[in-house]
Amino acid sequence: MHTEDLALHTDKYQINMMYAHWHLGTHENRAVFEAYFRKLPFGNGYAVFAGLERIVQYVNHLRFTEEDIEYLAEQEENYDPAFLDELRKFRFQGTIHSMKEGTLVFPDEPLIRVEGRMMEAQLVETALLNFMNFQTLIATKASRIKQIAGQDTLLEFGTRRAQEADAAVWGARAAYVGGFDATSNMLAGKKFGIPTKGTHAHSWVQSFESEQESFDAYAKVMPDLVTLLVDTYDTLKSGVPHAIQTGKYLASIGKKLSAIRLDSGDLAYLSIQARKMLDEAGLPEVKIVASNDLDENTILNLKAQGARIDIWGVGTQLITAADQPALGGVYKLVERNVNGVMKPTLKISANPEKVSTPGKKDVYRIIDRTSGKALADYICFPEEEQPRDGGPIKLFNPQHSYLQKKIRNYEAIPMLEPVFVDGIQVYELPTLDMIRIHHKEQLNLFWPEYLRKMNPEIYRTNISETVWELKKAIMAEHMQEEDI
Repeated sequence: MHTEDLALHTDKYQINMMYAHWHLGTHENRAVFEAYFRKLPFGNGYAVFAGLERIVQYVNHLRFTEEDIEYLAEQEENYDPAFLDELRKFRFQGTIHSMKEGTLVFPDEPLIRVEGRMMEAQLVETALLNFMNFQTLIATKASRIKQIAGQDTLLEFGTRRAQEADAAVWGARAAYVGGFDATSNMLAGKKFGIPTKGTHAHSWVQSFESEQESFDAYAKVMPDLVTLLVDTYDTLKSGVPHAIQTGKYLASIGKKLSAIRLDSGDLAYLSIQARKMLDEAGLPEVKIVASNDLDENTILNLKAQGARIDIWGVGTQLITAADQPALGGVYKLVERNVNGVMKPTLKISANPEKVSTPGKKDVYRIIDRTSGKALADYICFPEEEQPRDGGPIKLFNPQHSYLQKKIRNYEAIPMLEPVFVDGIQVYELPTLDMIRIHHKEQLNLFWPEYLRKMNPEIYRTNISETVWELKKAIMAEHMQEEDI
């Protein structure tokens, strides 16, 4: 999918709403939308924001081509030709604020805020959510796996099982953001500068008369990068002994066998036995790579069993986020122009968790100055003085108002960065290595109980009392209208 041709990477109802606004003359009215998610994925204690780089590319290249216009002209809605002429001239002129990629984020807080003409703010919804939801999901899964793997090396091996090429390439990037060390996907390596790693397949071994012959041939071709897959026939009786022979051959010419790879069977038992065999053969430096439907749960279990695995190749479970394949992020109108005045608006639902929070909002991460650790995220209106001026703020839970805490000695970090202002990109995209460093710094801001895999402590995300009072007032007004 080419970034330059994504104007129609949208839902039809976006085009229809744009057309209706244009027909009514309201398409130039100002509006503010916010993108967020309601529930953390995987039962995790945090999510990792990702996808901004692709969103920036998308917005910068957002144009309707003549082919797009011709296609729209064929639709059963019979769009007015003057509307199609409007699309020919379309350029994004709005303002976007966003979290930084690699940032730890939480439910119900704005991750991206879009301000602009109703027409353009409506158009970007589908693509923005598509990019944000998928990459945030994969980055979160990757970070979750990294928390379990610790200092072990993590390789992303998911391309073959990904849902098409875009998912494989951008998923590899998201995995790297979340803490993986390399990918098997060469296009992702080329496009993003991610280190690439690969061994060989069982077919390599099968294409020779013997396993030993296949290992020796591979070692002669690439003597500095030899990782041998040892489970084609019998891991302990055949594969590892033959790999040891190749390792000794490499040692005789001044080279080293890098690793062996296990891809089936009882990985804990096999790795323990293989480690013993390698050590006894004088090859203690040879690493053991494991793959085969791994995720944070299997890695945790294998470690608990004493597995001697140094490098983990994680594929299907990561790239498809198999245990929760969608994030469920949403994009809601929070403010609109009414007779020249911006008016907060909210969505009311029979499901309480789906009731939105009105008004354009900022997010601050509240850091305790004594410990240097994050206490809560604080959501307030831009015009509110606290927490910008460092004055006391009250953290409270609107559903349980008795749960409140007054904070004084803190640092407030603004979380939403300006990315586009009036259609002009003002944010310099960081390198992937910078994003990875930022992600590690983010993790260091949080106590371990928020990061653990099982039953993580719930991190506080609080709205200001001003925001809460406005939300109550608008809900009450709406309910009064309903009674009438």
